[in-house]
Amino acid sequence: MIFKQINSGGDRNYSYIIGCEETKIAAVADPSPDPSLVLVEANNLGLKIRYVINTHSHPDHTGGNHFIKERTGAELVTFKDGGGDIEVEDGAVLTFGKISCEIIHTPGHTSDSLCILTGDNLVTGDTLFVGKVGGTYTEEDAKVEFKSLKKLMSLPGHLNVWPGHNYGTAPSSTIGNELKSNPFIIRLNKFEDFLWLKQNWASFKAEHGIK
Repeated sequence: MIFKQINSGGDRNYSYIIGCEETKIAAVADPSPDPSLVLVEANNLGLKIRYVINTHSHPDHTGGNHFIKERTGAELVTFKDGGGDIEVEDGAVLTFGKISCEIIHTPGHTSDSLCILTGDNLVTGDTLFVGKVGGTYTEEDAKVEFKSLKKLMSLPGHLNVWPGHNYGTAPSSTIGNELKSNPFIIRLNKFEDFLWLKQNWASFKAEHGIK
C-alpha cells in the first residue's frame, strides 16, 4: 500500500492519498484546501485517482472535490445523502486495486462524519485528533461524538491514527497511544466527565500547558 499524508494548507489541514502499489489506482481523502498539492503528489507517485472520499461535509475538507474530479474523472464518495457519486453507510467497503477501505460512521462533529480504515491506517477526519477530539456545538452533539469515539477506541491498539488537521502534539498517533494520553479519551468512561472537559477545554489547556 502507498499511504501519504499531505499538508494541504488552510487551518493546518491534512489530505491523504491511499494507493495500490501494483495497479497504481488510488483514492484521495479530503483534497482541500489546496487540492493542487494532492495532484502533484499523486503524479509523482505515478497514481491514478479513482475516488475522492470526504470525511465530512465542511468546506475545508470538500472544497477541492471539483478540482480533483475535473482533472482525473474520479468519483466522489460521501456519507449517505451527501450528494456524492457514491453514497456510503457504516460498514461499507470501497475497493480499488488490492486496497480495501472500510467506512466507519462517526457522527458528532457533523452528522455525516466518517473515518476510513485501510490496512493499519485509520483516517479520522475531524472526529479524532492527536490528543484532542473534534468540536461540537451542543450537548447532544457531544453525546453522539462520545459514542463514536468509544466505537473507535474498540479498534485494535496498533492502528495508526491520521487526523484531518495538525491540531495535536504530532502528525499521527495510534489508538493505543490515544487511549493512554488523550485527555478526552481518558474520560470516555463517563459522559459527564467528557462533557465537562469540552466545556472547560480552554482553562484545562492553560492549566496543563497544552497548545
